[in-house]
Amino acid sequence: MTYFTFLRDNARWLSASYLLAVFSGFGQTFFISLSGGDIRAEFGLSHGDLGLIYMLATLGSALTLPYAGKSLDHFPVRWIAAVVMIGLALFCLMLAGATSVWMIAIAFFGLRLCGQGMMTHTSITAAGRWFSAQRGRAVSIAVLGFPTAEALFPICFVVLDKAFDWRGAWAVSALAVAVIAMPVILTLLARDRVPSATEVAAARPEGRQWTRKEVLRDPRFWLVSCGVNAPAFIGTSIFFHQIYLVELRGWTLELFATSFLFMASGVVAASLVIGQLIDRFSARQLLPFTLLPLTTACFVLALFHAPLSAFIFMTLVGLSNGFNGTLVGALWPEVYGTRHMGAIRAVAFSCMVFASAAGPGLTGWLIDLGIPFDLQVLGMGLYCLVFCVVLALTARAYRIGEQS
Repeated sequence: MTYFTFLRDNARWLSASYLLAVFSGFGQTFFISLSGGDIRAEFGLSHGDLGLIYMLATLGSALTLPYAGKSLDHFPVRWIAAVVMIGLALFCLMLAGATSVWMIAIAFFGLRLCGQGMMTHTSITAAGRWFSAQRGRAVSIAVLGFPTAEALFPICFVVLDKAFDWRGAWAVSALAVAVIAMPVILTLLARDRVPSATEVAAARPEGRQWTRKEVLRDPRFWLVSCGVNAPAFIGTSIFFHQIYLVELRGWTLELFATSFLFMASGVVAASLVIGQLIDRFSARQLLPFTLLPLTTACFVLALFHAPLSAFIFMTLVGLSNGFNGTLVGALWPEVYGTRHMGAIRAVAFSCMVFASAAGPGLTGWLIDLGIPFDLQVLGMGLYCLVFCVVLALTARAYRIGEQS
């Protein structure tokens, strides 16, 4: 099947997965953090205070996700998507009308659970389950929704913030979910997709169908999680404190918002290439290379301060996100099967959310302590470098386990 034929024949389901990923952007750190400066000023919070609130809200989301996420094993994707989008719109409105720190915390929790958590989980899990032989390509199309949001949403927020204020921007976000996302996505999901017998026969054999309890006892799962969730920790840490970074470097917010276009381009390029490589080789074989772009990105941001470094950094982060997001989306069903994938991936996403929760709080606390931001980013790069080796050893363990 050619790439064009694959897109044409499956446009309905690929579009649904893609749009779920796009509108998850309202719960992603790169978007929420754009109002961080205004929230800190209005409620008298320090970098560490806001980072702690965000960390606790995200941790709450991570604890909830394993229970909410396994619903995909029991209910149609359309039902789950409808509930999640209603929740996302309501929490956008809550943040727009927040009058206390508690309302900010609850809104953060809901945005992280519904946006970053369940919208992403639904998008990638559905794409991985709907397609067998072309799983890598399907996930790579779904992942393209993230750079779309990263390219458009920050610029839109800056425009709306200047036209109204940060509260008005969040009110418009709620309308976008309710008026644009819900009708289109639910129409696309009116018919579910089941892989044909021909597709299943052409797919790489999945072998054993692991349960969630078995996966949780597998040390390889935890080693891989510590590696592939580094982008969540690092990206969330840096993007949540992007106002601080911009002030530290003497850049403008408009310049940094524009650099998201370069990140989006990197995601698109990596996703389309990696998706086809996964279908040709396997996610396991590509696993050792997933952190190389992010390692380089951290070293660039820590060691170079010229405005050009923002665009180089964001391009490398985009390549990392496209590579990592597509690979992880295909890896879990490849090594653990699809029968219990909703429950298994819910735990994997929960680990990712934990990583993204720890980043802003820890980084904000270190900023308040006076630890240089460049030193923090350099440490992140060294962590990635170490886990390039760890992931190579784990990939080898997966291959040996498959042969035994």
